[in-house]
Amino acid sequence: MIIKEVTDLLEQLAPLGDAEDFDNVGLLVGDPTREVTGILVTLDTLETVVDEAIVKKCNLIVSFHPIIFNGLKKLTGQDYIQRTVIKAIENKIAIYSMHTALDNSAKGVNYGIGRALALENLQILLPKKGSIKKLTTYIPVAEADQLKNALFNAGAGRIGQYSHCSFTTEGTGTFKAGDEANPAKGKRGELHKEDEAQVHVTFNTATEKAVMKALFDNHPYEEVAYEVYQLDNKHQHLGMGMIGNLPKSYNEKEFVEYVKTKMNAAVVRHSNFTDKQVQKVAVLGGSGSFAIDAAKRANADAFITSDLKYHQFFSAEDKILILDIGHYESEQFTKNLLADY
Repeated sequence: MIIKEVTDLLEQLAPLGDAEDFDNVGLLVGDPTREVTGILVTLDTLETVVDEAIVKKCNLIVSFHPIIFNGLKKLTGQDYIQRTVIKAIENKIAIYSMHTALDNSAKGVNYGIGRALALENLQILLPKKGSIKKLTTYIPVAEADQLKNALFNAGAGRIGQYSHCSFTTEGTGTFKAGDEANPAKGKRGELHKEDEAQVHVTFNTATEKAVMKALFDNHPYEEVAYEVYQLDNKHQHLGMGMIGNLPKSYNEKEFVEYVKTKMNAAVVRHSNFTDKQVQKVAVLGGSGSFAIDAAKRANADAFITSDLKYHQFFSAEDKILILDIGHYESEQFTKNLLADY
């Protein structure tokens, strides 16, 4: 396989369009057409990781965190980022990063935490906003099904566990072709009426390029009439964090010990105990203080994340137990998840 074939498969798990705007994901270093000799999966790409890739003859590193985040203006080896990138380039090793694209994936980072904790009935804690669009187009009735199938194959019409979702109404379309037009229906200079289907499909913004290509490649008209709308709907199967239930309830002290064991965490910082039982648990790998209120709104008994500041523990307000298990500890299973995939 070549590198692009591997990254295409990774983007089925975590489409790059699902990453947060501030992030830097995708192929950061390397030639996508190079043949793959081996793949090394890692949480972070450092010089030692590139050294390991060289020894193991892996010319593709799949990394969770991006080694290039804020951009590079020079490559002189003055810091660990530059030295890592230089070493990768010199040894023709590609680096691909997934980061928040995998954070937002229903089978990504937080799914990995949930699986490690044996949580059941996992659902997204913070469904992603601004990630759903709607396409409306108009096409001769006889050719509507062919177009819809092409749109479905491109990723449109998927809502949760359902595919091929659309809505179609029929009516009469009118147009008059100009002198230089090449109409698929009707004649130049004549008002034409056509029995048309109005087709509606929704799609994830990450698939927009493919969906629009399918529209133009499979529509018979010279000038395609269509509208694309950004929807306010939240994507219930895409977003940050997850929430689920433990197989049984624990008192808070037992729960902290359970988390320490399952997450290989030597130390867990937590808010005051509330003397409540814990069974419904919210998780968010990495820095997740922004989701404390969401965890409370979801009636979670506990919220597990990392990088909390001193005052953020007070946000528990005796309504929820907040645990900070450490940034690395919260994301450590990500590389195993990717290797399994």
